[in-house]
Amino acid sequence: MRNSSPVLRSGLTVAVAALPLALAAVPAVAAPGISVSTTGSTVSVTTSSCTQINGSWGTASLLTSSQGSFAQGRQVTLSGTSTSQSAAWSSVSPGTYTVIVVCSDGTTAGTQSVVVSTAPSPSRSASPSASPSRGVMGGVGGSTTDYGTVTLLAGGTLVGAGLLGTAWYLRRRNRPYRL
Repeated sequence: MRNSSPVLRSGLTVAVAALPLALAAVPAVAAPGISVSTTGSTVSVTTSSCTQINGSWGTASLLTSSQGSFAQGRQVTLSGTSTSQSAAWSSVSPGTYTVIVVCSDGTTAGTQSVVVSTAPSPSRSASPSASPSRGVMGGVGGSTTDYGTVTLLAGGTLVGAGLLGTAWYLRRRNRPYRL
């Protein structure tokens, strides 16, 4: 006798495994929305979901965290073409904001939060410092103290006296039987 249940079980396993792949193969439709970006203290929004009605694309509003409605925010009229509309706000203080875009037909294109950070302060470049008047004092042991002439003469005299004393001692030692 022939047993067909293993074939049936393997067929069901393949069908169940292929189900997610079949569902993933359905093309996804991109939902309309907005794209918000910041550059320094400028906030800009871009969308492609609004249509022009009576020469207007719509309005975008920038709301602070304390503002609750579209009308309370800084409003800017959208400008652009049928493929892309945009708006921008300049001189925006650091903080967290909400951008809302309402098309001219009254539909909301999207809402997105954005954080505006402080602009980096311009750094001062190092000013050239005055170069030392005597340059690098190589061989002096890193000392930058300027000794006077008297100190240098006294040091030279001591070195000379040491050399003379060494020469006298060695010469005296070479003479045998001399007292």
